[in-house]
Amino acid sequence: MIHKEIQSVKDVVARQFLPFVRKPARYIGGEVNQSRKDLNRCDVRVVLCFPDIYEIGMSYLGLEVLYAVINGIDGAAAERVFAPWFEAEEVLRTRNIPLFTLESHSPVRDFDILGFSMTNELCYTNLLNMLDLAGLAVRAENRTENDPIVIVGGQAANSAEPISAFADMFVLGEGEEAAVKLIDLYRGIKAQSGTKQDYLLEAARQFDFVYVPQFYSVAENTANNGDTAGASRSGCITPKIEGLREHFHNAVVEDFENAPIPERPIVPFVQTVHDRVSIEIMRGCPGRCRFCQAGWCRRPVRVRSVGRIVAAAQKQYEATGHDTVSLLSLSTSDYPRLEELVEAMNAVFAPLHVGLSVPSLRVQKQLQLLPKMVASVRKGGLTIAVEAAGEKLRRAIGKPIADEDLFAAVRAAFEAGFLKVKLYFMVGFPGETEEDILGIADLSRAISALRREVDGKWADINAAVSWLVPKAHTPFGWLGQKNRAYFEQARRLILDRKRQLNLRYVKFNFHPIERSILESAIGRGDRRLCRAVETAWQNGAKFDLWDDGFKFALWQAAFAAAGLDLEQEAAKAFAPGGKTPWSHLGGPDEPHLLREYRQAMDTANT
Repeated sequence: MIHKEIQSVKDVVARQFLPFVRKPARYIGGEVNQSRKDLNRCDVRVVLCFPDIYEIGMSYLGLEVLYAVINGIDGAAAERVFAPWFEAEEVLRTRNIPLFTLESHSPVRDFDILGFSMTNELCYTNLLNMLDLAGLAVRAENRTENDPIVIVGGQAANSAEPISAFADMFVLGEGEEAAVKLIDLYRGIKAQSGTKQDYLLEAARQFDFVYVPQFYSVAENTANNGDTAGASRSGCITPKIEGLREHFHNAVVEDFENAPIPERPIVPFVQTVHDRVSIEIMRGCPGRCRFCQAGWCRRPVRVRSVGRIVAAAQKQYEATGHDTVSLLSLSTSDYPRLEELVEAMNAVFAPLHVGLSVPSLRVQKQLQLLPKMVASVRKGGLTIAVEAAGEKLRRAIGKPIADEDLFAAVRAAFEAGFLKVKLYFMVGFPGETEEDILGIADLSRAISALRREVDGKWADINAAVSWLVPKAHTPFGWLGQKNRAYFEQARRLILDRKRQLNLRYVKFNFHPIERSILESAIGRGDRRLCRAVETAWQNGAKFDLWDDGFKFALWQAAFAAAGLDLEQEAAKAFAPGGKTPWSHLGGPDEPHLLREYRQAMDTANT
């Protein structure tokens, strides 16, 4: 691995790019609290790549943490790049400008390491597009010794096979400590004049959270849907080099209390999705939602102390001036000292007129108490992930919320001044009945009516309905997704029920069905899907999370070119307890998942 000189293309960007894009603030860099190091005096240069637009990526706490961690290492530098929007990409391509970083406006291809945070399967084509815009081959096998090492982390790494052809390395689990170890190893291999292959092999040998696909052959699942014997064969990997492990584990930060918290987050020039101070108060989730990949893969549960959280929030506020502090976790209401924490935050921030956002709330006694805790909690609306309308189905999916508790929590929120409620529902669970689907409208009406008991008005209800996407490393990962016709009928049932009940104060928003089908098809696939992903990108697929970019027909054709049927892949079931294309890639023990699966089926079918 040689030390390449990095030359900025700042003048080219200023003259030939920024004047021709609609939102130059996405690409200009130079924000408050940005870190800028002399790249040619650093021996490890990393680009943190986020495969979506600036406004989304700058709201992602994981990127913020890694940026602070790497730039806190002497001799290491981290810069950022985000997926350019359509018109910006056209400018880059027509003017032959390489994809560049925000901090120094240097070509991405000249750095040592490209680290992609893949938080959703529908960003896969953006990964390929960014590599291509950087002037790099999209397939790892076609890149050279002088090209940067491409590392993929984030939730998608736990189901890596569909994009295994494009990354040199996958990092499973939590990134703070893993990044430091990988940078130290890179520095050591580089000092010994080692090659890229030396680095990849040594990382594969040393770290059980590192998966390097090129060192393994995989038995692909070519069975048709329902062939459980074929399903049990999928996911079997064989090392090509003696001594390499065959199973991987997620990296876990055990001392979460002292894990890094950015003290000076970057303040964007444009409004982002979450324009606020964000403090992670707990990692992992004590819940048992059987459909939630994050809940099963980010374990065990670890908490930060009240003092550490308040001190970190104060530092971030002083460095940014944001007017809201958000307390983040997968389930904030399960934080064991929530009331104490909110009171401590209120004592510091209420005099400053800084609001408190407490998302990810469970419907439990703490949620009932929350509206009474502090006047500074934002009261515009309350968000509750109910998931299923009936208590039995909630028990089956691992979210045992009683209607009595749900209504008590919402009533308390209205009494405390909350004005409206957003509800999240999901359709497609095992054991689901037509009554369960109609119940979504009925429950929404009942919750709206609760406000009448407080001030005589119906509450505005925004009910978001999505479609179950079985996820790897969850008890429902073996299930096949319901077909398109099932979801279309469910949507009709809900809307017909709304008209029947004259629900003027309830608005239903339905997630696009085709997007959920694609997510199911590529989220649990094997290496055969690499061809489908590449073909879809070659034919123009990108920004599949956006209505502006998503074109289902492109994906159908790409799957067909790979010898696959997209909707059959989405509906494919695996033998419960059998091997899957993700069995080797971290996550909880499969016997535990199997027990949860069987309990869910028993509850759903009784």
